[in-house]
Amino acid sequence: MSNIVHDDAIIRPPAIGARIWNSTTRILHKLADEPLGMIGFIILAILVLVAIFAPLIAPYDPAAQTLSDALQPPSLAHLAGTDEFGRDIFSRLVHGTRITIQTVLSVSVIVGPIGLVIGVVAGFFGGRTDAILMRATDIVLSFPSLILALAFAAALGAGLGTAIVAISLTAWPPIARLARAEALVVRNADYVAAARLYGASPLRILFLYIAPMCIPSVIVRLTLNMAGIILTAASLGFLGLGAQPPLPEWGAMISSGRKFMLDYWWVAVMPGLAILLTSLAFNIAGDTLRDLLDPRHARS
Repeated sequence: MSNIVHDDAIIRPPAIGARIWNSTTRILHKLADEPLGMIGFIILAILVLVAIFAPLIAPYDPAAQTLSDALQPPSLAHLAGTDEFGRDIFSRLVHGTRITIQTVLSVSVIVGPIGLVIGVVAGFFGGRTDAILMRATDIVLSFPSLILALAFAAALGAGLGTAIVAISLTAWPPIARLARAEALVVRNADYVAAARLYGASPLRILFLYIAPMCIPSVIVRLTLNMAGIILTAASLGFLGLGAQPPLPEWGAMISSGRKFMLDYWWVAVMPGLAILLTSLAFNIAGDTLRDLLDPRHARS
């Protein structure tokens, strides 16, 4: 028994730092064999750079109005055309990238820890705790996420911050269910049993032994959810419950351009293409990340 208790290789879980380093190294090696996934990550990297350096990239002030140039088609002067106020659509799309990235990161930072904690607590303790937490999760899941987000946004008031909170309140249940499933497996590992024999407290086991092992799966799930977050945020903006004018939010830009759709298609189509490209890039990157981190989903 003493050999088991004092064997660090058994008692201690794999170091989270070592796991992250090994996973990153493996991803970089395997990503060369995933050209489509590489394209997705390159697009996301470009979007992040565009968001950071938006004032340097945008050729015009996104809020500058020139009525004499209203509804101009795409040209060398205005790569994506102009809207009904003569504002350069390309400049607004570039600055709108900041809003999209901010929304995605803010929601992920909120729902990741919430879903992880709820899931691992439910999976580790089981019994009544598991039943209560999972029934609450099922109640939230029973409502369509967009409808529930609309209800929260309408109750809290329109605005970018409101949209982030509303989306976060509806996006955590899938993370919680995944973390619970992972915790149910990890809690039966040998090093967890050895830690119990060694006298580790339940909270220590929960947050130092089980939760870190669930983080990679949660990160993959968050990446896959980002496309849905973008679409939900754009839907709230389209309905006037997200970022408010004059902020260049892509959904709000589509909403203002829909009345010109027949004669001036670029006003609504350009932000729609931006949403499509960004959502597709997140889907591709998330799917590739899942294949690389989880051998159960590896392609044959």
